[in-house]
Amino acid sequence: MSLQFKSFLSVVVIFIYGWAAPLCYAACVEVDSLTEAVAGGSFLLSCISCKRRQEVPASTTVDWHFRPSGADVFTHIFHYEHPVSNVLHDDFENRLEWHGTKGTEDVQLGAVLLRNVTFNDTGTYICSFDRTLFLPVGDYQIQVQKTVELTVVPEANRELTSVISEIMMYLLIVFLQLWIIGVLVHCYKKISAENEARDARKAYFAQKRQSMVKDNCAGVHLE
Repeated sequence: MSLQFKSFLSVVVIFIYGWAAPLCYAACVEVDSLTEAVAGGSFLLSCISCKRRQEVPASTTVDWHFRPSGADVFTHIFHYEHPVSNVLHDDFENRLEWHGTKGTEDVQLGAVLLRNVTFNDTGTYICSFDRTLFLPVGDYQIQVQKTVELTVVPEANRELTSVISEIMMYLLIVFLQLWIIGVLVHCYKKISAENEARDARKAYFAQKRQSMVKDNCAGVHLE
């Protein structure tokens, strides 16, 4: 699967969970984040944690921690608590932007967009959900963590599988177009055959009526 196609899927995920989630909680699927970013571009650090019981109200905060490649200690770099997001480390100032669930405290998508990616951004990212479920018997605390191992490359890698997938996609498009044309031709021939058969029946019955009229006229003259 190509990097461009993966990015397209990420955008779809952002739209569904970032904007549509407050309207439709039933559709929630935990999709892993991509792990390869291109230097100088933007990269979506995706993090999804679905509730098992969508009808239960909840309040959730999201935190991101980062450990550079080769380091031992994680650094707290981002915190979100509806509706406020805060960048907590100077290295990520003006580069991290909240792209998670909006318009509600019940966060299920904790994605952040990393802008102006550099090679120093290579490392391990941990996304933490601190969720409070408001149950009839009392509040219940849950913590969920997701890990993203990010690698920064100079340019997008085009693996053999991505090339094959794109070729198959184009072949599928061509096949579908030919199939649609074939269906249209078949329908046209079928409709034409039905029209010709209907015209033939009309001509047959018209000729039969004319023959009956001639026979009746001949009988009248004989009398």
